[in-house]
Amino acid sequence: MSANDGGEFAEIARLFAPLTRGAPEALGLLDDAAVLGARPGQDLVITTDALVEGVHFLSDDPLDLVARKLLRVNLSDLAAKGASPFGYLLTTAWSPRCDAAARRLFADGLVQDGDTYNLILLGGDTVATPGPLTVSATMLGWVPAGQMVKRSGAQAGDRLLVSGAVGKGWLGLEARRGRLADPDGTQAAYYRLPEPRVVLAGLLRKHAHAAADVSDGLIADAGHIATASGLGLTIDLDALPLPPEAPISGEARVSAATGGDDYEIVCAVPPEAVPALTSSAAAIGLAMTDVGAFVIGDGRDVQLGGRPIAIARSGWRHI
Repeated sequence: MSANDGGEFAEIARLFAPLTRGAPEALGLLDDAAVLGARPGQDLVITTDALVEGVHFLSDDPLDLVARKLLRVNLSDLAAKGASPFGYLLTTAWSPRCDAAARRLFADGLVQDGDTYNLILLGGDTVATPGPLTVSATMLGWVPAGQMVKRSGAQAGDRLLVSGAVGKGWLGLEARRGRLADPDGTQAAYYRLPEPRVVLAGLLRKHAHAAADVSDGLIADAGHIATASGLGLTIDLDALPLPPEAPISGEARVSAATGGDDYEIVCAVPPEAVPALTSSAAAIGLAMTDVGAFVIGDGRDVQLGGRPIAIARSGWRHI
């Protein structure tokens, strides 16, 4: 991590150097780079995501939870690729409100999930900004050579499966904005602290032709798989696995399917592999639900109540 004065270097040594876990690749955060040796029989998978205050989290969200969400949204991308997490590069653009205590709290969140997911901090950069707090992580993981699960591998006839429940991020944001009763904070936690499905990585490599994580919305992210694979897509909104707190109306199902921030996995699975995937996932405590199919063509057929419906916005758009 680079810095402009000794004070920042001292803070890097105090807050972030322990997150390297002593890994030699990080060089003690004393250099401007990390060095990773090749692993025989493994491919290195790299992904990156950023969080911006007011866009990806709210200004009163505790910064330890922001740090943990930053790691988890990147871990979700690795999981969808069938990769095992290794380490990350961190960039922090501190806003004026981020005093020493706030920065300490942010680092505490990195410590907590670094321990949970056995992550190594490899380096990065820390700067100041007059704008909103912005943080970014570039996550690195390993996958057996040639086995990364791409978006582009779906085949006509594959079933569309999704893990867990859809609409948690939408419900959580509604709760955080005060539009939904949430007396115990359960729904807000969906938005603040998603659970990356890292346990699915090996099963996806074994059973799925293609996969993505649900960050922009189920319809949008399933559509990304279809587009990359040159296929069309059918989705049955009546089959969506909703959180228990979600309304059951058709409008709610559309909102759940387009809201994003779920960080579940959508995947293309050959029909003959569906029983093995669903039973193996159930054995580790995770439901997989069949919600559609990949078909020849390029259209998106979204159905509700047995009839096609028009979807004005399939998910979150960044620009």
